[in-house]
Amino acid sequence: MSKLTTITDRAMDLVSQAGTSLKHVGPSASKLLQTGAALGAVKTGGRVAVKFVRRNPIVAVAAALGVGVLAYAAHRKRKRDEANAPIEGRSKRIEAKRVNGTGKARKTTTSTTRAPRARKTTTPSAEA
Repeated sequence: MSKLTTITDRAMDLVSQAGTSLKHVGPSASKLLQTGAALGAVKTGGRVAVKFVRRNPIVAVAAALGVGVLAYAAHRKRKRDEANAPIEGRSKRIEAKRVNGTGKARKTTTSTTRAPRARKTTTPSAEA
């Protein structure tokens, strides 16, 4: 047998062992495969992005600047919304009371009526 067939047979043995071990792992095997595919896509996307940036640096700088401006605008909007949002916490309603000029609460008179106030009258002075 040549070395090529030996390597191929060995590779097939390793694949069958990996398949058998994946069967024992169960449902998490599909998650592992999805994670591997996602990592491969990220790696490939990174390579494409690096090539694009090397060929078009001005476009890359403009895109980064645009992303920064959008992030800053979102930050300012979030801060403005937080400032206008209602304050969380406990509150207790306090009823307003009428107060006379001395700072003491006025006594309520429900059964008796008060006499009307006397009006001050001014007398004409003799000097005028």
